[in-house]
Amino acid sequence: MTTSDMTTIRVEHDLIGDRDVPASAYYGVHTVRAVENFPITGQTLKESADLIASLAAIKQAAAEVNVSLGLLDQQRADAIVAACIEIRDGALHDQFVVDLIQGGAGTSTNMNANEVIANRALEILGHRRGEYQHLHPNEHVNLSQSTNDVYPTALKLAAWIGVHRLVDAMAILRRAFAAKAVEFADVLKMGRTQLQDAVPMTLGQEFGTYALMLAEDEARLLEAVSLIREINLGATAIGTGITAHPHYAALVRERLSAIVGIDLVTSPDLVEATQDCGSFVQLSGVLKRVAVKLSKTCNDLRLLSSGPRAGLNEINLPARQAGSSIMPGKVNPVIPEVVNQVAFEVIGNDVTITMAAEAGQLQLNAFEPVIFYSLYRSLSHLTNACLTLEANCIRGITANRDRLRQTVEQSIGIVTALNPYIGYRNATEVALEAHHSGRGVYEILLERGLMQKEHLDAVLRPETLTRPSEKLSFS
Repeated sequence: MTTSDMTTIRVEHDLIGDRDVPASAYYGVHTVRAVENFPITGQTLKESADLIASLAAIKQAAAEVNVSLGLLDQQRADAIVAACIEIRDGALHDQFVVDLIQGGAGTSTNMNANEVIANRALEILGHRRGEYQHLHPNEHVNLSQSTNDVYPTALKLAAWIGVHRLVDAMAILRRAFAAKAVEFADVLKMGRTQLQDAVPMTLGQEFGTYALMLAEDEARLLEAVSLIREINLGATAIGTGITAHPHYAALVRERLSAIVGIDLVTSPDLVEATQDCGSFVQLSGVLKRVAVKLSKTCNDLRLLSSGPRAGLNEINLPARQAGSSIMPGKVNPVIPEVVNQVAFEVIGNDVTITMAAEAGQLQLNAFEPVIFYSLYRSLSHLTNACLTLEANCIRGITANRDRLRQTVEQSIGIVTALNPYIGYRNATEVALEAHHSGRGVYEILLERGLMQKEHLDAVLRPETLTRPSEKLSFS
């Protein structure tokens, strides 16, 4: 080995044998092997800052509790805590290099964290990276822990953060729809069932519905995420708490709650909690619900803006980019389209999470990495989708008011509102003539003298047509 090689690598040892590790790396031999073993997605832990911060918070809480129980000396504990605080503040995230999808039930993720924290703590103590005789990744950083309680707890903390970020994004989008509902409150249009003319409504009512749908799903998400507060920290390997102090589980839960600002709950049965992924399945199901309803809304936006000449052309979406390489002047509804695609992905992720949760065996589910990977993408992509839909589409929507009024006046559907004034038989005859002639109901009514214009206009006001109301009296 040359002098140059000695300065660029260090040799670490595990049960497989010796292995070269870059001297500059804060990670160690377990991480090096994991990087080689799992070249799967190209997306590594460093791309999930929430997960890294959650792992560091758990390691910090463990060190603080271990020293209080007399299991860890104060000097090592202080170094570990200092390293964890730095990581939670954003340092060394580039050292978390293991692929998000990995075999081993998350062991490689836990060891990547243990090694980075240990090597930074060694520096704080005045030692070189890799000098584990002074402070060891397993013996000190991982004290009283197992991957099987650290990893799922970290996933839940990261999911908690992600869900609240999504709820905030949904609220921004909801408020944009609600603002449009107010703006369009006086815009009369035809409602449709099965894509056929039904009865009149306002464009404001239509957009108000989209706001309400989001509000309902915000509430459902907050209900689902409440289950995420239950953790199994202290369970160690399978839930029996082997190698942990009798008071450790309660104390570490209390300390971790204080660090992350979440009122965590220790599961009443740690054996059950260590093997159960039900809270992830439930949360994913609610994300699927959000995706389905958001995609339906985007379908509506694309349909309502279709045209501009040969479609419904009821609303205008803001033009974001040229729509065709061959058709001049074409502008496509690209923002709703991208949100649709996010929804399709989330629905697929839900299937993945369902299958991975079902595939657990006995006291552990080995497939939590793909559960988190899928959940993480669903949360982050839905968040981004809501924000881009609000900023790049909903804010700039305008109504084609004349077009909408014209469709109401020409629609056969408005005869339903006229039954109390002209009778069912007359209404049927007017509807048939309008259907066969292609002329508007409004025009035919006036021609037949069935109603005076001022009376007809009064009946066709939005406040009369779009809600329950008493029959108007005309003297």
